[in-house]
Amino acid sequence: MYLACLKKKYLFSALFGALSVVVRQTNIIWMLFVACTGVIDITLAHQRDNKKADDFDESIRKSGQPSPNKSITDESKLRKRKFGAGVETDNDSTPSRSVSSTAHMSGLLDEFQTLLLTSWHLKWELLSSFCPFFIVLVAFAAFVHWNGSVVLGAKEAHAVSPHFAQIMYFSLVASLAMAPWHFSSGQAADMFWSFWKNQPLSFFQGFMALTGGFLSVHFFSIAHPYLLADNRHYPFYLWRKVINAHWSMKYLLVPLYVYSWFSIFSILGKVQRKIWVLAYFLASAAALIPAPLIEFRYYTIPFFLLMLHSHTNNARSWLLIGIVYIAINAFTMMMFLYRPFHWEHEPGIQRFIW
Repeated sequence: MYLACLKKKYLFSALFGALSVVVRQTNIIWMLFVACTGVIDITLAHQRDNKKADDFDESIRKSGQPSPNKSITDESKLRKRKFGAGVETDNDSTPSRSVSSTAHMSGLLDEFQTLLLTSWHLKWELLSSFCPFFIVLVAFAAFVHWNGSVVLGAKEAHAVSPHFAQIMYFSLVASLAMAPWHFSSGQAADMFWSFWKNQPLSFFQGFMALTGGFLSVHFFSIAHPYLLADNRHYPFYLWRKVINAHWSMKYLLVPLYVYSWFSIFSILGKVQRKIWVLAYFLASAAALIPAPLIEFRYYTIPFFLLMLHSHTNNARSWLLIGIVYIAINAFTMMMFLYRPFHWEHEPGIQRFIW
């Protein structure tokens, strides 16, 4: 779905999105995220075309030579310049291309304004391109109205809950799964320098993030009955031995959660526009917060997107991550195959699994 949208095959992307929603209903959020990335790509491409046209006119004007197509293109370029003057930003790189510094990126509000203005200018083109996504969204809304809920099956056990701590758990799990990038001395030094350079705003952001983290784990940390009852899954032991080991433990982990999110923003911000990073965070929050049950499978899509867009050429980091993944998979297979156990209240063999 995501690849098809990047290749501008929007109909196929929407069809893949519909299939993903059939498999898991909350994938509607990721389909909307994919559509948002498509809109961002189109608006940025239009913006780049306007800038290139202006640069070409400027070079012709400096050389003193008339443009060979001047009589044909003057009117269209005039319209482009009139519109483009209000929406141009400093960054002329594609979303997939790395930038040298965040100083070359426009502010989030500027990017949002640019997106709105360009989207309105291209409203008919966007409506035509993304109509299939809208059809899937309308069909999903009709399904929810008919079904009475997003959930199929045990609706009571999977009721939507304000589980804000879930987004915190994801940040730490994702960062630990990419530890050579997020917990390296170089990354820590870069983040410290960024905070120090942008004070006092950065300290205010850190304070608000810590406050939100403490409130989330205090008021919105949910222990689902399935989590407490099923000792076949690793989250059962993480909850008992780590998060709930002591009453203070969930608060002590908050700085790690906040650091993990800031590190994720830092790494994604090197290769993506700020508005893309915001869309990624909002999609992750919308997919994870309503889920009352802690399960690693909920983290797979946002983690894969994070991995795809965390560009690095550090062979040592890739090697370390590969070794860790092999060790985790070997441990998982060993526990599943060679450490079965029995429940007293239920016949049959039970096995450990994610």
